[in-house]
Parts: sequence; C-alpha cells; structure tokens
Amino acid sequence: MSETRIFEVTPSESRLRLDVFLARRMPDWSRSQVQRQIRSGLVSMGAETVYKPGAEVDAGTRVSIQAARHELRATPEELPLDVLYEDDDLVVVNKPAGMVVHVGSGVRSGTLVNALLHHVGTLARAGGDLRPGIVHRLDRMTSGLVIVAKNDSGLRDLSSQFKNREVQKTYLALVHGRVAGERGEIERPVGRDPRRRIRMRTSGIGAREALTQYEVRRRFTHFTLLEVHPRTGRTHQIRVHLASAGHPVVGDTLYGAPSRLHAGRRDETKTLPRTFLHAAAIRFRHPRTGEAMSFQAPLPAELVSFLETLEDGEAGDRSRLRV
Repeated sequence: MSETRIFEVTPSESRLRLDVFLARRMPDWSRSQVQRQIRSGLVSMGAETVYKPGAEVDAGTRVSIQAARHELRATPEELPLDVLYEDDDLVVVNKPAGMVVHVGSGVRSGTLVNALLHHVGTLARAGGDLRPGIVHRLDRMTSGLVIVAKNDSGLRDLSSQFKNREVQKTYLALVHGRVAGERGEIERPVGRDPRRRIRMRTSGIGAREALTQYEVRRRFTHFTLLEVHPRTGRTHQIRVHLASAGHPVVGDTLYGAPSRLHAGRRDETKTLPRTFLHAAAIRFRHPRTGEAMSFQAPLPAELVSFLETLEDGEAGDRSRLRV
C-alpha cells in the first residue's frame, strides 16, 4: 500500500538537506529509507521531482513523498550459509550467485538476511525491517564477500567506512573482448536509466561520481579476466563502467553482454546463467576495536569450470591451427 505525504518547510528548517528534513518529519522511516525513495524519483519539491538526497529545502516549499507502506519484514529461515567470520559485532559471509541480499519488492524469502536471522538471531535494526544489518550489497547474480552488522553501533561505523572510501574491495570479472593495456581506470558518473528503471547508466538520472580501477589478470582470445577495484560504491557500478568501455561482463545481458559466447561459430554455446563477477577480497577496520580485517573468497566452482572450458577451447584451437 502506498500513500503520498506532503510537508511544508518552516523557516527553521530552511537549508536542511532533503533527506534530513524528511527523516525528521517521518520518524517511522530511517534516513536510508528516505534516501532510497528520493533516488527512485518518488520525492518532489514543488512541481519538480528531486533525485539528490543532499538537495537543500527552502522555507515555504511543499515537499511530497510517495511513502510505500511495507507490511513485509524479514523473518528467519534455515538456509545454507557460508560464514567466513563472526563475532559479537559483525558477520562476514561468502554469498552465492542467485541469492538476494535482503527482502524487498517482489522478494519475500530466501535472502541472505533471512538466512542470517536464523543463524545469528539478531541483526542491527537501524537498516529497518527489510534490511537489518545490511552495510552494503551485492547484486543477485554476483557472488562473494558481504559484511553484515549485528548491532547499530557497528552498522554506523561500517557505513561510515564505506562512505569515506576506507573499505578496499577487490572483484574478479571476466569481460568480453581484449582490454587494451595492462591496467586502467574508468571515471564516469552513474545514475538511473530514465527508460529502464532496473538499469543504471553513465550520466543517468541523479548521476553521482564513480571511479573504477582495474588490471588485467589473464587474456583469452575473445575475453579478458580483470581484477577490479571500485573506489566508489554506486549501484551496478562495475557492470555499468565495463559495459560503457565496450567490455560487458560475461553473462550480464542486462548491460549488453551477448547471450551466446561466440556468435556465428558452429560450436556456439549459451553464456553463463550468472554474471562472471565475484567479490574476491575486502579490507576494513573492525567497528569496535579498530583492528585491520581482511578476507578472501575463492572463485566459485562454476566460474572456475567456465575458465577451464575457455582454456580447453583455446588449446583445441591451437591444435587445429598446427594441423
């Protein structure tokens, strides 16, 4: 169920950030929930839709927000869970591809949060009923490392580390084509695609600065394996940036990757049923002790097998050339 709430800015509230103003007026909503509504184009100031949570409000302005009421909340479920580390403040999990991080629109169960609530019992509540403990996310078809907070103080500290770009993340991505050079970076703002809301794009709606650095780990005839370091944390950032450079991630048909691996070849096969994107390593400070924490997650078996298939195919091609 959805309702539209309308508030008029008072002189004492003038020049507040939009997300701060709405969070103060809506105490049953967290600031992060308000920010998501803003970035989704569900908030207006006067007659203008606003997409930036940091936009300033002026006295006398009428602010409206489409406030969806969720009866939905995350509940414990006994699901397989690969826990790499756990203490009183946080959990580090190796998420498989295909698992959504938290309950939301169209997803009521089977998420990482459902599994953690069964395993842990209690997670930080500051993120709300749908995403308790969630500090950052991975896309559904991306595998790898996720940090989850058990308490609100841990959530605040870890969120601050992500915001201040203190967390170091390393991904492995197999992309289409041969990437020029041994390393490089892509610095292009990322925002919402105005025509397909499930997609992001460079210079889209509400675009925010984004920086992705990468280096080549291995080359194949038609593919390149990259080690990727996102220096900002925009939605779909790595996928959007690599696609914008002409090298979509294998399996990522949403961003232009072909559904067939080698178009036109007689041995044509379908692409991966997931994206070849894996959060392989992460470094951060422990929220309570300040100790440096570092974790690694090996490539999942299906991605290892896929690389072996590529290697076998190239070996066969070389053999045919010698004949």
